[in-house]
Amino acid sequence: AKGSFDIPSNYKGSFIHLKAFTRWMLNDSLFLFEKDIVINNGKATTPKMVNNQTFVNVFPEGGNLVYGLTSRVAFKANNKNGTPVLIKGILQNDKKETIDTLKLKHDGMGSFSFLPIEGAKYSLNWIDEKGVRGISDVPVTKNAGAVLNIKTNNEKAIVVVSRTSNVGEELHNLQLIVHMNQELIYKVAIKMKERLAQRIELPIDELSTGILQFSLFDNNLIPIAERIVFVNNHFHEFNVKMNPITVGLDKRAKNSFEIVVNDTAYTNMSVAVTDASVMSTDQQTIFSDFLLSSEIKGYVHNPAYYFKSDTDTISSHLDLVMLTNGWRRYDWDKIKAAIPPKLQYLPETSFMSFKGKVFGNKVSPSAAPMQLNFIAVGKDSSKNFFFTPVEKDGSFEEKGVFFYDTVKVYYSFNGKSKLAESTQVQLDNGLMRKSNDASIQLKGNDPMAIFSDSLANLRMNYFLSEQEKLRRAMASATLAEVTVKARTKSPLQIIDERYASGLFSGGDGYSFDLTDDKLIGALDIFTYLQGRVPGLQISTAGGQPTLSWRGATPDLFLNEMRSDVSMVQTMSVFDIAYIKVFRPPFFGAAGGGAGGAIAIYTKKGNDSRRSDPNSKGMDMTILAGYSKFKEFYSPAYDRPQTNFDPDIRSTLYWNPYIITNKRTPRFKVEFYNNDISKKLQVVLEGVNGEGKMVRVVKLIE
Repeated sequence: AKGSFDIPSNYKGSFIHLKAFTRWMLNDSLFLFEKDIVINNGKATTPKMVNNQTFVNVFPEGGNLVYGLTSRVAFKANNKNGTPVLIKGILQNDKKETIDTLKLKHDGMGSFSFLPIEGAKYSLNWIDEKGVRGISDVPVTKNAGAVLNIKTNNEKAIVVVSRTSNVGEELHNLQLIVHMNQELIYKVAIKMKERLAQRIELPIDELSTGILQFSLFDNNLIPIAERIVFVNNHFHEFNVKMNPITVGLDKRAKNSFEIVVNDTAYTNMSVAVTDASVMSTDQQTIFSDFLLSSEIKGYVHNPAYYFKSDTDTISSHLDLVMLTNGWRRYDWDKIKAAIPPKLQYLPETSFMSFKGKVFGNKVSPSAAPMQLNFIAVGKDSSKNFFFTPVEKDGSFEEKGVFFYDTVKVYYSFNGKSKLAESTQVQLDNGLMRKSNDASIQLKGNDPMAIFSDSLANLRMNYFLSEQEKLRRAMASATLAEVTVKARTKSPLQIIDERYASGLFSGGDGYSFDLTDDKLIGALDIFTYLQGRVPGLQISTAGGQPTLSWRGATPDLFLNEMRSDVSMVQTMSVFDIAYIKVFRPPFFGAAGGGAGGAIAIYTKKGNDSRRSDPNSKGMDMTILAGYSKFKEFYSPAYDRPQTNFDPDIRSTLYWNPYIITNKRTPRFKVEFYNNDISKKLQVVLEGVNGEGKMVRVVKLIE
């Protein structure tokens, strides 16, 4: 799949936070895909001071410490954003005796092994890089029990199970369950009646790349310990070649290369070409997203690092991530008690739908069932007809609807045309609506710490300064705010009574009757409104309009249903009957409407005849479909022209939908350099039909 979204040109934040999910995934929000995308050089214009308190947590291997058994304990130091913190410290007992010295190995993480003595209490006494001191408890929760220790290499996992001598019969026979991707790999019976420790070696060299989970149960199938390890046998990769054809680093010179996939499987890849001087180290890749970050709970800092190579150092650092990001996807106690999970969200079973409700119709119990007739007209003039029954409570739903961008939906009551005058139909596309929950918290990287390369900073600042010059040249003017008063029973009040209802009727604002406006002459609604409403700023720089009124963004409503800029921009002004612009604040919008509101009404009844002669007498509204993908702009300088603007693009080529298969294993990429870049970076990522992935990074210099 491919898609795109727009960022307002006046947004001055340092990053945008992307969250991707299906409705079903909301039942366990810890596994949603989230990513911070750095923009504006990664630096906010007015950075806020945040409380970067240091947290140091301890993680016993397997889950618990037992008196009398030596165990490995990992620790992790980070701040509120999850960014690693440097610390120094010691492990001490309640008598203030030093047991061990803490040694950081990577990104605030480290580990130590020790033997807890019965009756003693333990803690970490540490000091962070800012001189702040703290104490973290190391809890020992059991006087008797068993512990799990696991070490791995490229070929096998070495498992050691130890128990104390004072255990009951339930720990004389243990079960070790080893599983990956919800598939059982090994089931090992461990007899511990005669032994206090048992060593098991399990081959892992033929396993798939990913998280391998070890779960230890007693004889009654009660979980004792859990541990995860990462297996990387490179079975997740397929090979792709990038063969250069033309290399040009001069001003606006042509470049081309060929992507060759020798594998016969169907592949889908993306390619990005950027100025290599402004690129910082990638902290996320397709490998880290699919195989690591999305598979364990908790924030993983710079996950791409763990896939750079297979050295022992990186492997040991990755094992620390396994120890400090506990695996708790399955609640064994609930599974054993047969307690099913609470599912708040059901999975999607269809595409969009024509969904809504009929208001104002008084139906007697003996009345015949109502039916709505729908005609969906696409921008290519294609038409689809639907005949949808209406329930007794006025609700209706036509499932399985599918379209991109927007469609005009004409509707009428089958055999009861007069109902259109006494009822109101609210129609929606059935998709999930954007959440306005202010309590949503963003997690991920500290945006102020992402761009750390000073040379990359300087290079990006140059690009941004040049882009700002262009933006200022395209900025729109703002009129001084004045007050306009309508006469009693003016034509605008008459049309307002016909179209507006509830909080949208009357009100303090500006009204525009487009049914009688013979000289509209505007490309879209926003160009029509530009300069007509004092105080309302509308800027069209960058393609998509941005709106601002008294420092906030006005809310948009289409036929009194919440809408957005991308949907409204595609509408023809000849389909609009009436526009109301409400001054801030508008209390009919979520959050108080600090930026006011713009309510747009489409023509209905006889007004629709001039728009579509085939739908006479039918009411009409416009529905948004799936997002229409915007093609990446890439200029072609092989055609002689003299009016080219300055080329200061930092991204020279972007194609997220490169398809190859057995018949067409090659794909040619062509693009032109900008005015200033002398070194380019090419990044290719993708997946094939067998689930294998690829990542290739090349420099053009």
